[in-house]
Amino acid sequence: MGAPALAQQRVGPPPHRKGPKVFLDYDQVELDAAYDQTAYAPNRRQIEERLAANSELVRTRLGEPMRLSYGTSEIEQLDLYRTQAGREPIQIFIHGGAWRAGSAKGNAFPAEVFVTAGAHYIAPDFVAVQNAGGNLMVMADQVRRAIAWIYRNATSFGGDPQRIYVSGHSSGAHLAGVAVTTDWRRDFSLPADVIKGAVLVSGMYDLRGPRLSYRSTYVKFDDATEEALSPQRHIDRLLTPLIVAYGSLETPEFQRQSRDFAAAVKAAGKPAELIRGEGYNHFEFGETLGNPYSPLARAALGQMKLAGP
Repeated sequence: MGAPALAQQRVGPPPHRKGPKVFLDYDQVELDAAYDQTAYAPNRRQIEERLAANSELVRTRLGEPMRLSYGTSEIEQLDLYRTQAGREPIQIFIHGGAWRAGSAKGNAFPAEVFVTAGAHYIAPDFVAVQNAGGNLMVMADQVRRAIAWIYRNATSFGGDPQRIYVSGHSSGAHLAGVAVTTDWRRDFSLPADVIKGAVLVSGMYDLRGPRLSYRSTYVKFDDATEEALSPQRHIDRLLTPLIVAYGSLETPEFQRQSRDFAAAVKAAGKPAELIRGEGYNHFEFGETLGNPYSPLARAALGQMKLAGP
């Protein structure tokens, strides 16, 4: 008998005898699965291949991006897809990949949506956590410095430094969440509201769960990192309107993290819209940012006050 269709395949942790609780109501097997997308998205490889192919098609239509350095190391570069006309808004996309994979080149697929609508699209590269000795602080610093560089150099490529928006998917949404809870005035001598809006898709906003999961085998979590890089603990710094989104077929932790973060932001009296993508797993929902007719892309364009198709 052949393998079951993807829609019929079992998702979630493997059958096991329930062990002691390690976080909320999860035992270790369940918690590890809740932070492992392959346990809930059996079509992960197909989607990743499709995103790579669609990114190539976007480059065919738009042309190769400008490759610009925002720092001194080899990885500290970004891909810029320019729109036409003068000083236009900027969409910065922070890629995911469990903090250990992904690239600017592999995340060109949403560029055409924004460029066609009249915005520049920028995807920065940054170090993979295993190449930083397991230190997430290095990644967060590079993402912040990329945003600061874009602000300071926006006019050189026809961008408007007063209209910078950020989006991110998965671990990229976590890093984007760190960016929007950064004290930009103190740390970079930039306006406190340098980021005018953010779309955070399928992210993590408190690192306690990930720290207790298998992700601690390749990330060197400590108390300082957990505290500093948990956006939900720094909502007092948040000055950016948020769109927080997740798919209904995500792992239970990625769903909870999104709901809890959006609820905490709203409870603090700050603007946050929560979008639940019905029928999408983690990878399927992120892919829809490249579809101008999707709720996710329409929300991002609406936040930028740009008209979709």
